[in-house]
Amino acid sequence: QVHVVESGGGLVQPGGSLRVSCAASGSIDSIYYMGWYRQAPGKQRELVAIITSGGSTNYADSVKGRFTISRDNAKNTVYLQMNSLKPEDTAVYYCNTVAATARGPQSYWGQGTQVTVSS
Repeated sequence: QVHVVESGGGLVQPGGSLRVSCAASGSIDSIYYMGWYRQAPGKQRELVAIITSGGSTNYADSVKGRFTISRDNAKNTVYLQMNSLKPEDTAVYYCNTVAATARGPQSYWGQGTQVTVSS
């Protein structure tokens, strides 16, 4: 059993900052990569940022230069630092973990955390 839990969402004003965290726990041999996705009302879920076990990162064009993804491998935790937030960043943010397990590579999702950017 693998659990993925996000935390740190909330309400922030435009131009503000927020950090969300995601911790994976359970029967994990190792984690290949962890990432953040988001889904706004009426829109499809989209990739925000991912980070591999080696530290390589990839960002959506819409967040480059504003968001930073990082991870603590020892804690199986990934962070997303969001700066210069815009109203269009409002969405439910989901954490995704792809991990090595006894059944082979498996993908796990968290329950999501709401981020609202509004004045």
